[in-house]
Amino acid sequence: MAIVYQPIGTVHTPYQSPDGMPVQASRSDNAPGTVVLDEAYVEGLADLEGFSHVILVCHLHLARPYRLRVTPYLDDVPHGLFATRAPARPNPIGISVVALERIDGATLHVRGVDLIDGTPLLDIKPWVGEFDEPEQVRLGWLEAARERKRESDDRFCTTGDEP
Repeated sequence: MAIVYQPIGTVHTPYQSPDGMPVQASRSDNAPGTVVLDEAYVEGLADLEGFSHVILVCHLHLARPYRLRVTPYLDDVPHGLFATRAPARPNPIGISVVALERIDGATLHVRGVDLIDGTPLLDIKPWVGEFDEPEQVRLGWLEAARERKRESDDRFCTTGDEP
């Protein structure tokens, strides 16, 4: 069964490559960005401006082919792919929670971006703490790695040298 998605817009950021890009939106130091929606979807933005944050669902278009064991940005030890947020995945879909500053027509002005400029947008969802924040969480291997690296490198992106 083939599953096909079409981008509904494009994310624009200050990052032209993974070098220096934050590894997660929460580590981006409020980097500004814009999300430009295709005109056909602008009506769907109605009532979104009342939310402080949105979830951007994106196609990670520069991701390398995946491996099932990877060394993530925040660690120097290999882990199973599905225990990481590595962008090179069987379906290179990424999520990014960003602050929504305002909407001008088809353009969302956001802060806290962690995506490469030109990333294809698949969907936008409002972030709702009541739905999106579980009461009790475990962070596995990440507990020990939380204060490590804040920026990405080219280990998962086609713009770098192949491993």
